Amino acid sequence: MTQAAANSPNEFMRAIIQRIATGPELSKDLSFDEARGAMELVLQNRVDPVQAGVFLIALRMKRETDDENRGVLQALMDATHYATAAAEDVIQIADPFDGYVRGLPVSAFLPPVLAACGVPCVSVGAESVGPKYGATHRKVLRAAGVDVDLTPQAAARRLADARTGWAYVDQRHSCPALHDLLGLRTLIVKRPCLTTTEVLLSPVRGQARTHLVTGYVHKPYPRIYVLLAKHAGFDSAMLVRGVEGGVTPSLQQASKYVYFRGHDDTQEQRLDPSSIGISAESRAVPLPDGLPAAVERPDAIGSVVNADAAAAAAARAGLDALRGASGPAYDSLVYTSALCLYHLERAPSLVAAADQARAVLQSGQALARLDTRNRS
Repeated sequence: MTQAAANSPNEFMRAIIQRIATGPELSKDLSFDEARGAMELVLQNRVDPVQAGVFLIALRMKRETDDENRGVLQALMDATHYATAAAEDVIQIADPFDGYVRGLPVSAFLPPVLAACGVPCVSVGAESVGPKYGATHRKVLRAAGVDVDLTPQAAARRLADARTGWAYVDQRHSCPALHDLLGLRTLIVKRPCLTTTEVLLSPVRGQARTHLVTGYVHKPYPRIYVLLAKHAGFDSAMLVRGVEGGVTPSLQQASKYVYFRGHDDTQEQRLDPSSIGISAESRAVPLPDGLPAAVERPDAIGSVVNADAAAAAAARAGLDALRGASGPAYDSLVYTSALCLYHLERAPSLVAAADQARAVLQSGQALARLDTRNRS
């Protein structure tokens, strides 16, 4: 934090807001240090909540620069609790923190599949975030009986356990100061830069390498995510153009992903589910009939059914898939697991990677990873 921000936080934030909230033609960009200092003040609750809200929405309205995004991310990284697992590589699954509203997120069960394939895996998320307030990994895993309140240190121990190899870490435990801003984010309605940057926080890291898998919808985001993933210290990243911005591509249509490994240039690869034998009647795991209606939220986007009910349905579908039952949930786990394994170069081809995923599902090895959740 700059000396000016530390000594006079209200004056510092006032000056920041004067620069970024003066209209589309007169607003000025912030430096990395200025954005970092302002975000630190917000996280430390050292400025008025009104100023904090104006800061976040003004950045959004003028469009954040690379330096501003990196500065905000650095402030979040500085406030994050970390642990290192006793594993060379760790892969992090970061689905949208605001969840799913048009399908069931069985991607919550990717970590045990990957762990059964020999890849320690952590997923990250939060309970309920706007603007979708959908079914999240936390809700789905809790409905399946999984412990969703591990600290990063406890999660790291799970990843190192040969019987388990995976864990979920909630934002309330990895970055409590950021989690405390959920109420403010609800009030400002629009997605702030926190929506982009929070998926880049890596509370559990590998001893040698840490890898990111996340999703996107809009075309400008791969470049931004690559920039931020490198700033955050990820050794590789795979950015999937997935359904609802998640990590699973459409089961019906061609899609693509963007990736980098180490210092290599960013590359793009086309995806076709038929190449690994997937032919589905729907893009994703459909919502079952009869789910109760969503709780009314004036700022929610696309919410049709109750998120907790959808999460419970996703838990049932995911558990069935882990038992080897065919269908869109099974295909989703095979497809996304195969992408992860291929990206990590654990298989010579996407077809071979899909075969690995199917093998651990059919043999019950992935399900066994879930059943070990309560072991000490």
